[in-house]
Amino acid sequence: MVFPEGFLWGAATAAYQVEGAAAEDGRCESVWDVFSRTPGRVAGGDTGDVAANHYHLLDVDLALMTELNLNAYRFSVSWPRVIDDDGAVNRKGIDFYERLVDGLLDRDITPFLTLYHWDLPQRLEDRGGWANRDTAQHFADYAQVVHDALGDRVQNWTTLNEPYCASLLGYGAGVHAPGRREPRAAAAAVHHLLLAHGLARSIIRSNVSITLNLYPVDPVNPDDPVDVDAARRVDGLQNRLFLDPVLCGRYPADVLADLEPLGFADHIRSGDLALIGAPLDSLGVNYYTGHHVTGQPGGTTPEWIGSEHAHNVSRNLPTTAMGWEELPEGLFTVLNRLHHEYPRLPIHITENGAAYDDVADHRGFVDDPARQRYFEQHLRAVEKAIEAGVDVRGYFAWSLLDNFEWAEGYAKRFGIAHVDFDTFDRTPKLSGRWYATVARANALPE
Repeated sequence: MVFPEGFLWGAATAAYQVEGAAAEDGRCESVWDVFSRTPGRVAGGDTGDVAANHYHLLDVDLALMTELNLNAYRFSVSWPRVIDDDGAVNRKGIDFYERLVDGLLDRDITPFLTLYHWDLPQRLEDRGGWANRDTAQHFADYAQVVHDALGDRVQNWTTLNEPYCASLLGYGAGVHAPGRREPRAAAAAVHHLLLAHGLARSIIRSNVSITLNLYPVDPVNPDDPVDVDAARRVDGLQNRLFLDPVLCGRYPADVLADLEPLGFADHIRSGDLALIGAPLDSLGVNYYTGHHVTGQPGGTTPEWIGSEHAHNVSRNLPTTAMGWEELPEGLFTVLNRLHHEYPRLPIHITENGAAYDDVADHRGFVDDPARQRYFEQHLRAVEKAIEAGVDVRGYFAWSLLDNFEWAEGYAKRFGIAHVDFDTFDRTPKLSGRWYATVARANALPE
């Protein structure tokens, strides 16, 4: 199948994962700086202080994007790089993103800008972080600054990346920054992040999206009411808690009931849902795997705040180095669900990819047929969704570069280009070369 004319072939990164230069040119501390420097938080004691050194190798990475035939690039702006600890604009930080955007446009690569990919300024965390409603207004002020600087050149704006992770994993499970294990704070963070999205959306006004990490959630035994209810609760927290307010202007009633012990509804004020549910121009979907859920004892226990009695059970499928089962048909399931259950919007697959145990040769080249196969199978699912009428406009491989993989440090590699973290040389992997041919042809091979 040839993909639709104008289909976007991109790759994605996040500021803290690739930029480095953590204490240069006026950048302030983020929650991830503090989290990663805390012993025991990140595998190997790794930090994002240097990461993939993208800040200093911007021109190298722009050339790499051209080599890979990308016509779109999704990146995030580092909030603590552009706003200093006094709340003033840091001109050097803005300058970096202006050079990035101008470099993309000079190469006919469409910039997709994400305002928030989890790097909350630590000064705001010290005042309560996303559990504090005031943080939403600070985010709106930051969004205004970035839009004033880049709105004449950037036509695709994403407010938040995966608010599920920033809230429930960061404030409830404690496995992401800021590392808090406070379920009530996590519930507050969910609403305040979505409020921040709504406030930013009212500032940017056009070409606005949000990126959600979505999963198919299936009960292990569809005839067991316990498993069915466990799947309902997990789907509610993972998917509907974010989809419903953003796309329908309301929280799902059953999830509100599930979260009542955490005081979730206490944070909702008059007018909030009108802001949160203001119509969007597109939706970003991040997809990696699915959930196979039981309410019975056994299986692994993900960090589902409010669904402590739900467990994942293996389907005995192949897994990536992250331990995530490969479920390409689940991407079709997610896209088809959006098409039939929610208001229809143009969709971009804003992240999809896999970590494997890469071995580079003396040239830095990685022969990674498993990753190539992963991309092809998931792109076949996108093809199927498009044929079924889903308006998918583009696909962004995660990730352009091997990078700092959050709490996994540098041990997990997702890049379509290998990074030597001693020399910072970039070398397209087999999967990257394959992806470049697909992007050039706008079609998958027969």
